[in-house]
Amino acid sequence: MALRPVMVNIKALDHSSVGRFWAQALGWTAHSPGVTTYVSPESTLVWPDPVALGIDVVPVPEPKTSTKNRVHLDLATTSAAHQAELVARLLALGATPVDVGQGEVPWTVLADPEGNEFCVLEPREVYRDTGPVAAVVVDCADPRAMARFWGEAVDWTLHEVTDDSAVFRSARGVGPYLEFLRTPGVKAVPDRVHLDLLPYPGDDGAAEVARLRALGAADLDLGQGDVPWTCLADPDGHEFCVLALP
Repeated sequence: MALRPVMVNIKALDHSSVGRFWAQALGWTAHSPGVTTYVSPESTLVWPDPVALGIDVVPVPEPKTSTKNRVHLDLATTSAAHQAELVARLLALGATPVDVGQGEVPWTVLADPEGNEFCVLEPREVYRDTGPVAAVVVDCADPRAMARFWGEAVDWTLHEVTDDSAVFRSARGVGPYLEFLRTPGVKAVPDRVHLDLLPYPGDDGAAEVARLRALGAADLDLGQGDVPWTCLADPDGHEFCVLALP
């Protein structure tokens, strides 16, 4: 038994406009199948996407605080010219430059129209085949502990683990990486961005949730009420959801 990451969940005051931003930023399509805006590479709604992690933008009544998100996206580029062009295009779409204390670095830190931070990376060979999203990056206190938990939680392959980082990718070698980076500080506000996981067809969702609890996940009450998904937090406090099979 194992779960698969299927999308990145972003909370927003205006899910439609934030969804349109990310669709234009990535060259993907925004779909509105219900009360959320789902962004994916396909022109028609395909869920879950077989390769990419989609982005599901969900409406919430609270704006983002000034606290930096603990989860963000890194965008891939293929050349210095591509990086400069992409940054310029994102700024024109409504992104803003952000200083998170990065100093002089070869990547550019921006925020989407509601303040969610993301990075436009300089060209890196490791991300040449990921598509527009190079990685989902998670701040954490102990990457080795995250490697132990997430290595059991999901069916992705652990590529590297050190005291400073743990790196996963789909076992099929497609799509973005999932990276846990050692970062000072602790969780201060609810997560604005989180991962959603999905069981495989034929698997028992309740058994998967019980397995995660045994691994150290904690139940999480976000005021979600009676819903078909389960909200949990990993041992470092990162929120995530286990979705019901479609």
